[in-house]
Amino acid sequence: MSKNILVTGGAGFIGSHVVDELVIRGHDVTIFDNLDEQVHVNGIIPKYLNKNARFIKGDVRDYESLKKIITNGIEIVFHQAACVGVGQSQYQIKKYVDVNIGGTANLLDILANSNHSVQKLIVAASMSGYGEGLFTCERCGTVKGHLRDEKKLAAGDWNNYCSQCLGLLKPLATTEDTPLVCNSIYAITKKVQEEMVLNYGKTYNLPVVALRYFNVYGPRQSLSNPYTGVAAIFISRIKNNNPPVIYEDGLQTRDFVSVRDIVQANILALEKEEANYEVFNVGMQNPLTILSIAEKLTSLMKSDLKPHVMCHFRKGDIRHCFADISKIKNKLGYKPTISFEEGMKELVDFSASESAFDYFEEATAQLKERALI
Repeated sequence: MSKNILVTGGAGFIGSHVVDELVIRGHDVTIFDNLDEQVHVNGIIPKYLNKNARFIKGDVRDYESLKKIITNGIEIVFHQAACVGVGQSQYQIKKYVDVNIGGTANLLDILANSNHSVQKLIVAASMSGYGEGLFTCERCGTVKGHLRDEKKLAAGDWNNYCSQCLGLLKPLATTEDTPLVCNSIYAITKKVQEEMVLNYGKTYNLPVVALRYFNVYGPRQSLSNPYTGVAAIFISRIKNNNPPVIYEDGLQTRDFVSVRDIVQANILALEKEEANYEVFNVGMQNPLTILSIAEKLTSLMKSDLKPHVMCHFRKGDIRHCFADISKIKNKLGYKPTISFEEGMKELVDFSASESAFDYFEEATAQLKERALI
Protein backbone atom coordinates (compact mmCIF):
# COMPACT_ATOMS: atom_id res chain seq x y z
CA MET A 1 0.00 0.00 0.00
CA SER A 2 1.36 3.43 -0.98
CA LYS A 3 2.42 5.68 1.90
CA ASN A 4 3.14 9.39 2.21
CA ILE A 5 6.80 9.32 3.29
CA LEU A 6 9.22 11.98 4.47
CA VAL A 7 12.99 11.43 4.16
CA THR A 8 15.00 14.01 6.07
CA GLY A 9 18.45 14.30 4.52
CA GLY A 10 16.94 12.70 1.44
CA ALA A 11 19.28 14.47 -0.99
CA GLY A 12 22.34 12.98 0.67
CA PHE A 13 24.36 9.87 -0.01
CA ILE A 14 22.28 7.30 1.87
CA GLY A 15 18.99 9.19 1.93
CA SER A 16 18.84 9.56 -1.86
CA HIS A 17 19.22 5.82 -2.36
CA VAL A 18 16.42 5.19 0.16
CA VAL A 19 14.26 7.71 -1.76
CA ASP A 20 14.87 5.90 -5.05
CA GLU A 21 13.75 2.56 -3.65
CA LEU A 22 10.67 4.08 -2.02
CA VAL A 23 9.66 5.68 -5.32
CA ILE A 24 10.17 2.38 -7.15
CA ARG A 25 7.80 0.77 -4.62
CA GLY A 26 5.09 3.32 -5.40
CA HIS A 27 5.30 5.57 -2.36
CA ASP A 28 4.71 9.33 -2.37
CA VAL A 29 8.06 10.70 -1.17
CA THR A 30 9.02 14.12 0.16
CA ILE A 31 12.70 15.03 0.56
CA PHE A 32 13.67 17.60 3.22
CA ASP A 33 17.34 18.58 2.97
CA ASN A 34 19.39 21.73 3.57
CA LEU A 35 21.98 20.88 0.87
CA ASP A 36 24.91 21.44 3.23
CA GLU A 37 27.83 22.69 1.13
CA GLN A 38 30.27 20.29 2.78
CA VAL A 39 28.29 17.47 1.15
CA HIS A 40 26.75 19.24 -1.85
CA VAL A 41 29.29 21.44 -3.64
CA ASN A 42 28.01 25.05 -3.70
CA GLY A 43 24.72 23.85 -2.20
CA ILE A 44 23.44 22.73 -5.59
CA ILE A 45 20.66 20.15 -5.92
CA PRO A 46 22.44 16.94 -7.00
CA LYS A 47 21.78 15.68 -10.51
CA TYR A 48 20.92 12.22 -9.17
CA LEU A 49 17.96 13.48 -7.10
CA ASN A 50 14.85 11.50 -7.97
CA LYS A 51 12.53 13.58 -10.17
CA ASN A 52 9.51 11.62 -8.93
CA ALA A 53 10.03 12.78 -5.35
CA ARG A 54 9.03 16.17 -3.98
CA PHE A 55 12.05 18.25 -2.88
CA ILE A 56 11.84 20.90 -0.18
CA LYS A 57 14.96 22.75 0.84
CA GLY A 58 15.01 23.10 4.59
CA ASP A 59 16.86 22.42 7.81
CA VAL A 60 15.74 20.11 10.63
CA ARG A 61 16.77 22.91 13.01
CA ASP A 62 13.91 25.01 11.55
CA TYR A 63 10.98 23.91 13.72
CA GLU A 64 8.17 25.59 11.81
CA SER A 65 9.32 24.40 8.37
CA LEU A 66 9.64 20.83 9.61
CA LYS A 67 6.26 21.03 11.36
CA LYS A 68 4.53 22.25 8.21
CA ILE A 69 5.70 19.16 6.32
CA ILE A 70 5.11 16.56 9.02
CA THR A 71 1.57 17.75 9.75
CA ASN A 72 0.64 17.67 6.07
CA GLY A 73 -0.31 14.00 5.89
CA ILE A 74 3.11 12.37 6.37
CA GLU A 75 2.66 8.72 7.41
CA ILE A 76 6.26 7.45 7.60
CA VAL A 77 9.46 9.29 8.51
CA PHE A 78 12.96 8.15 7.60
CA HIS A 79 15.20 10.39 9.69
CA GLN A 80 18.52 10.44 7.81
CA ALA A 81 19.53 14.07 8.33
CA ALA A 82 22.70 14.49 10.39
CA CYS A 83 26.12 16.07 10.59
CA VAL A 84 28.60 13.24 10.01
CA GLY A 85 32.30 13.06 10.85
CA VAL A 86 34.14 12.03 13.98
CA GLY A 87 37.17 14.33 13.88
CA GLN A 88 35.26 17.45 12.91
CA SER A 89 32.72 16.88 15.66
CA GLN A 90 35.47 17.36 18.25
CA TYR A 91 35.68 21.07 17.47
CA GLN A 92 32.36 21.89 15.77
CA ILE A 93 30.58 20.77 18.89
CA LYS A 94 27.64 23.16 18.87
CA LYS A 95 26.83 22.43 15.22
CA TYR A 96 26.82 18.66 15.73
CA VAL A 97 24.67 18.91 18.84
CA ASP A 98 22.27 21.40 17.21
CA VAL A 99 21.76 19.28 14.08
CA ASN A 100 21.86 15.74 15.41
CA ILE A 101 20.24 16.21 18.81
CA GLY A 102 18.40 19.49 18.28
CA GLY A 103 17.01 18.46 14.89
CA THR A 104 15.76 15.18 16.34
CA ALA A 105 14.28 17.05 19.31
CA ASN A 106 12.33 19.23 16.87
CA LEU A 107 11.01 16.17 15.05
CA LEU A 108 9.88 14.44 18.24
CA ASP A 109 8.47 17.61 19.79
CA ILE A 110 6.34 18.14 16.69
CA LEU A 111 5.07 14.57 16.90
CA ALA A 112 4.30 14.94 20.61
CA ASN A 113 2.47 18.26 20.35
CA SER A 114 0.79 18.40 16.93
CA ASN A 115 -1.95 16.58 15.09
CA HIS A 116 -0.21 14.26 12.63
CA SER A 117 -0.66 11.03 10.69
CA VAL A 118 2.79 9.50 11.31
CA GLN A 119 2.61 5.73 11.78
CA LYS A 120 6.31 4.82 11.92
CA LEU A 121 9.70 6.47 12.40
CA ILE A 122 13.00 4.93 11.28
CA VAL A 123 16.19 6.62 12.45
CA ALA A 124 19.68 6.29 11.01
CA ALA A 125 21.78 5.40 14.04
CA SER A 126 25.52 4.67 14.07
CA MET A 127 28.05 2.03 15.05
CA SER A 128 30.20 4.88 16.39
CA GLY A 129 28.19 4.70 19.59
CA TYR A 130 29.92 1.46 20.52
CA GLY A 131 33.38 3.00 20.55
CA GLU A 132 35.56 -0.08 20.57
CA GLY A 133 33.66 -3.27 19.81
CA LEU A 134 33.56 -6.62 21.57
CA PHE A 135 36.71 -8.65 22.25
CA THR A 136 37.74 -11.95 23.73
CA CYS A 137 40.35 -12.33 26.46
CA GLU A 138 42.03 -15.68 27.12
CA ARG A 139 41.53 -15.26 30.86
CA CYS A 140 38.37 -13.17 31.18
CA GLY A 141 36.27 -14.30 28.20
CA THR A 142 34.14 -11.80 26.25
CA VAL A 143 34.84 -8.19 27.23
CA LYS A 144 33.94 -4.72 25.98
CA GLY A 145 36.83 -2.78 24.47
CA HIS A 146 37.69 0.57 26.01
CA LEU A 147 39.51 3.71 24.89
CA ARG A 148 43.18 2.89 24.45
CA ASP A 149 45.94 4.41 26.56
CA GLU A 150 47.54 7.39 24.80
CA LYS A 151 50.99 6.62 26.21
CA LYS A 152 50.90 3.19 24.56
CA LEU A 153 49.62 4.73 21.33
CA ALA A 154 52.40 7.32 21.34
CA ALA A 155 54.87 4.44 21.66
CA GLY A 156 53.34 2.70 18.64
CA ASP A 157 51.41 0.04 20.55
CA TRP A 158 48.04 -0.02 18.79
CA ASN A 159 46.60 -3.08 20.55
CA ASN A 160 43.60 -3.43 22.85
CA TYR A 161 44.19 -4.82 26.34
CA CYS A 162 41.82 -6.29 28.90
CA SER A 163 40.90 -3.77 31.60
CA GLN A 164 40.78 -6.58 34.16
CA CYS A 165 43.88 -8.73 33.57
CA LEU A 166 45.72 -6.49 31.04
CA GLY A 167 45.94 -9.40 28.60
CA LEU A 168 45.94 -8.88 24.83
CA LEU A 169 42.44 -8.85 23.32
CA LYS A 170 41.19 -10.34 20.05
CA PRO A 171 38.23 -8.70 18.27
CA LEU A 172 34.78 -10.30 18.08
CA ALA A 173 31.65 -9.35 16.14
CA THR A 174 29.78 -6.68 18.11
CA THR A 175 26.19 -7.40 19.13
CA GLU A 176 23.43 -4.83 19.72
CA ASP A 177 23.48 -5.39 23.48
CA THR A 178 27.11 -4.28 23.69
CA PRO A 179 27.39 -1.21 25.96
CA LEU A 180 27.66 2.10 24.11
CA VAL A 181 30.88 3.85 25.17
CA CYS A 182 31.31 6.86 22.92
CA ASN A 183 34.71 8.22 21.90
CA SER A 184 33.59 11.39 20.08
CA ILE A 185 31.02 14.16 20.12
CA TYR A 186 29.57 12.72 16.90
CA ALA A 187 29.10 9.33 18.55
CA ILE A 188 27.48 10.92 21.60
CA THR A 189 25.00 12.84 19.44
CA LYS A 190 24.06 9.71 17.50
CA LYS A 191 23.63 7.72 20.71
CA VAL A 192 21.39 10.42 22.20
CA GLN A 193 19.45 10.71 18.94
CA GLU A 194 18.78 6.97 18.93
CA GLU A 195 17.76 6.90 22.60
CA MET A 196 15.42 9.87 22.15
CA VAL A 197 13.64 8.16 19.25
CA LEU A 198 13.30 4.86 21.11
CA ASN A 199 12.05 6.62 24.23
CA TYR A 200 9.47 8.61 22.26
CA GLY A 201 8.23 5.55 20.42
CA LYS A 202 7.71 3.49 23.55
CA THR A 203 6.13 6.41 25.41
CA TYR A 204 3.61 7.23 22.69
CA ASN A 205 3.19 3.74 21.22
CA LEU A 206 4.52 4.88 17.86
CA PRO A 207 6.52 2.13 16.11
CA VAL A 208 10.15 3.23 15.82
CA VAL A 209 13.26 1.48 14.53
CA ALA A 210 16.94 2.35 14.98
CA LEU A 211 19.38 1.07 12.37
CA ARG A 212 23.02 1.22 13.45
CA TYR A 213 24.91 1.69 10.21
CA PHE A 214 28.49 0.47 10.08
CA ASN A 215 30.93 1.87 7.47
CA VAL A 216 28.73 2.70 4.49
CA TYR A 217 30.18 3.28 1.03
CA GLY A 218 28.94 3.45 -2.54
CA PRO A 219 27.88 5.71 -5.42
CA ARG A 220 26.88 9.30 -4.52
CA GLN A 221 29.23 9.41 -1.55
CA SER A 222 30.79 12.87 -1.38
CA LEU A 223 34.32 12.73 -2.78
CA SER A 224 35.21 16.19 -1.49
CA ASN A 225 34.25 15.83 2.17
CA PRO A 226 37.51 15.16 4.05
CA TYR A 227 35.81 14.30 7.34
CA THR A 228 33.76 11.22 6.55
CA GLY A 229 33.85 8.05 4.44
CA VAL A 230 37.36 6.65 4.38
CA ALA A 231 36.89 4.97 0.97
CA ALA A 232 35.73 8.25 -0.58
CA ILE A 233 38.59 10.16 1.07
CA PHE A 234 41.09 7.67 -0.35
CA ILE A 235 39.55 8.03 -3.82
CA SER A 236 39.80 11.82 -3.72
CA ARG A 237 43.46 11.51 -2.78
CA ILE A 238 44.20 9.05 -5.58
CA LYS A 239 42.29 11.11 -8.18
CA ASN A 240 44.48 14.07 -7.24
CA ASN A 241 47.64 11.96 -7.49
CA ASN A 242 48.18 11.90 -3.74
CA PRO A 243 48.69 8.70 -1.73
CA PRO A 244 45.98 7.54 0.70
CA VAL A 245 47.04 8.44 4.24
CA ILE A 246 46.47 5.85 6.96
CA TYR A 247 46.80 6.37 10.70
CA GLU A 248 48.36 3.86 13.07
CA ASP A 249 49.68 0.77 11.23
CA GLY A 250 46.69 0.32 8.90
CA LEU A 251 45.65 -2.98 10.48
CA GLN A 252 42.69 -1.51 12.38
CA THR A 253 39.46 -3.13 11.15
CA ARG A 254 36.01 -1.90 10.20
CA ASP A 255 32.85 -3.39 8.69
CA PHE A 256 32.25 -1.94 5.21
CA VAL A 257 28.71 -2.24 3.87
CA SER A 258 27.32 -1.14 0.51
CA VAL A 259 24.69 1.57 0.49
CA ARG A 260 22.49 -0.85 -1.45
CA ASP A 261 22.37 -3.17 1.56
CA ILE A 262 21.67 -0.19 3.81
CA VAL A 263 18.63 0.49 1.62
CA GLN A 264 17.58 -3.15 1.99
CA ALA A 265 17.68 -2.77 5.78
CA ASN A 266 15.58 0.41 5.67
CA ILE A 267 12.88 -1.21 3.54
CA LEU A 268 12.75 -4.21 5.86
CA ALA A 269 12.43 -1.85 8.84
CA LEU A 270 9.50 -0.16 7.09
CA GLU A 271 7.67 -3.30 6.04
CA LYS A 272 8.30 -5.71 8.93
CA GLU A 273 6.36 -5.35 12.18
CA GLU A 274 9.09 -7.42 13.82
CA ALA A 275 11.33 -4.36 13.48
CA ASN A 276 9.16 -2.18 15.70
CA TYR A 277 10.87 -0.74 18.80
CA GLU A 278 14.09 -2.58 17.98
CA VAL A 279 17.74 -1.66 17.33
CA PHE A 280 19.63 -3.43 14.54
CA ASN A 281 23.22 -3.50 13.38
CA VAL A 282 23.51 -3.09 9.61
CA GLY A 283 26.80 -4.36 8.21
CA MET A 284 28.47 -7.36 6.61
CA GLN A 285 30.06 -9.08 9.66
CA ASN A 286 33.28 -9.04 7.66
CA PRO A 287 36.17 -7.13 9.27
CA LEU A 288 38.52 -5.49 6.77
CA THR A 289 41.69 -3.55 7.49
CA ILE A 290 41.93 0.09 6.49
CA LEU A 291 45.15 -0.75 4.67
CA SER A 292 43.35 -3.35 2.55
CA ILE A 293 40.76 -0.74 1.55
CA ALA A 294 43.49 1.62 0.34
CA GLU A 295 45.25 -1.17 -1.55
CA LYS A 296 42.03 -2.33 -3.20
CA LEU A 297 41.17 1.19 -4.36
CA THR A 298 44.62 1.92 -5.78
CA SER A 299 44.41 -1.39 -7.65
CA LEU A 300 40.91 -0.74 -9.03
CA MET A 301 41.93 2.77 -10.07
CA LYS A 302 45.08 1.42 -11.72
CA SER A 303 47.27 3.72 -9.66
CA ASP A 304 50.93 3.19 -8.77
CA LEU A 305 50.50 5.20 -5.57
CA LYS A 306 51.34 3.39 -2.34
CA PRO A 307 49.36 4.05 0.84
CA HIS A 308 51.25 6.23 3.31
CA VAL A 309 51.05 4.55 6.72
CA MET A 310 51.60 7.32 9.25
CA CYS A 311 52.18 5.35 12.47
CA HIS A 312 50.50 8.29 14.25
CA PHE A 313 47.13 8.21 15.98
CA ARG A 314 44.10 10.47 16.13
CA LYS A 315 42.49 11.01 19.51
CA GLY A 316 39.29 9.02 19.87
CA ASP A 317 40.01 6.59 17.03
CA ILE A 318 39.08 2.99 17.71
CA ARG A 319 41.03 -0.13 16.78
CA HIS A 320 38.36 -2.70 15.92
CA CYS A 321 34.60 -2.75 15.52
CA PHE A 322 32.57 -4.94 13.18
CA ALA A 323 28.94 -5.98 13.23
CA ASP A 324 27.23 -9.09 14.45
CA ILE A 325 24.23 -9.13 12.09
CA SER A 326 22.49 -12.21 13.51
CA LYS A 327 19.59 -10.18 14.90
CA ILE A 328 18.62 -8.38 11.69
CA LYS A 329 19.06 -11.58 9.67
CA ASN A 330 16.89 -13.65 12.00
CA LYS A 331 14.17 -11.08 12.75
CA LEU A 332 13.88 -9.28 9.41
CA GLY A 333 15.45 -11.61 6.85
CA TYR A 334 18.26 -9.20 6.00
CA LYS A 335 20.96 -10.73 3.83
CA PRO A 336 23.89 -8.70 2.47
CA THR A 337 23.89 -8.93 -1.31
CA ILE A 338 26.81 -6.75 -2.41
CA SER A 339 30.29 -8.22 -2.00
CA PHE A 340 33.21 -6.02 -1.04
CA GLU A 341 34.76 -6.48 -4.48
CA GLU A 342 31.54 -5.59 -6.32
CA GLY A 343 30.75 -2.67 -4.04
CA MET A 344 34.17 -1.10 -4.31
CA LYS A 345 34.06 -1.40 -8.09
CA GLU A 346 30.70 0.40 -8.10
CA LEU A 347 32.20 3.22 -6.03
CA VAL A 348 35.24 3.52 -8.29
CA ASP A 349 33.07 3.49 -11.44
CA PHE A 350 30.94 6.27 -9.94
CA SER A 351 34.02 8.32 -9.05
CA ALA A 352 35.44 8.18 -12.58
CA SER A 353 33.12 10.93 -13.83
CA GLU A 354 32.92 12.92 -10.59
CA SER A 355 35.00 15.89 -9.46
CA ALA A 356 37.01 15.22 -6.34
CA PHE A 357 38.65 18.04 -4.39
CA ASP A 358 41.32 16.83 -2.01
CA TYR A 359 40.86 18.74 1.25
CA PHE A 360 42.59 16.11 3.37
CA GLU A 361 45.62 18.26 4.24
CA GLU A 362 43.38 21.16 5.24
CA ALA A 363 41.28 18.92 7.48
CA THR A 364 44.43 17.40 9.00
CA ALA A 365 45.76 20.86 9.78
CA GLN A 366 42.54 21.65 11.64
CA LEU A 367 42.97 18.54 13.77
CA LYS A 368 46.67 19.21 14.41
CA GLU A 369 45.91 22.77 15.44
CA ARG A 370 43.71 21.39 18.19
CA ALA A 371 46.19 18.63 19.17
CA LEU A 372 43.76 15.92 18.04
CA ILE A 373 46.51 14.18 16.04
